[in-house]
This record gives sequence, C-alpha cells and structure tokens, in this order.
Amino acid sequence: MIWLDLVAYFFGGAFLTNAIPHVVSGMMGEPFQTPFAKPRGEGLSSSTVNIVWGFFNLLAGYLLICRVGEFGLRTTSHVAALLLGGLLIGLYLARHFGRFHGGNRPGRP
Repeated sequence: MIWLDLVAYFFGGAFLTNAIPHVVSGMMGEPFQTPFAKPRGEGLSSSTVNIVWGFFNLLAGYLLICRVGEFGLRTTSHVAALLLGGLLIGLYLARHFGRFHGGNRPGRP
C-alpha cells in the first residue's frame, strides 16, 4: 500500500533529522538532551550517549526509507513525505530545545 510507504518515509525523515544534533553534539564532545537523561528529554546526556542515540536514529531512518517500499528520489510524493517529516520534527525540536539553549527569545539575532 502506497500510503504506508509514505508514512514510513515521513518517519524516516523525522529520524534522520533527529540524528543531526545528537551526532554533531557527540562529535563535538558536548552534552545534549536525549530520552535517557534525567529528567527525560530535558537533562543532558554525555557525548558518547549522543553518538549512540544519533546513530540509532540514522539506522531507523535508513530502515524506514531504504527498506520499506521502493523509495525514489525522483518521486515527488516520496521526497515530500521525507522532507515533511524532517521539517515538522525540526520545528518541534527547535521550540522544545530552544527553551534550554535560548533559541526562543524574541529579538535575538
């Protein structure tokens, strides 16, 4: 069913987008929020935990995009689902983590 493939691509885009801050923070040696921190999603996890969590997200994104259906980079609905998943999780995470890192203050350059 094509709509199930699109749902998989949507969540694949979300997982790939979520991998970015965790892998980057981990590679920089910086702590960052993960689901394993206390309090969950608010406390900081070590850079090692962030690398592991980021690579888990990469694996999940790969499985959802490359192993479900036949993802086509030239198929507009496939790419749109992937980008929409990435955009929505990116906007949500920007708002969520902006509370901790000062990204939601008005007038900030």
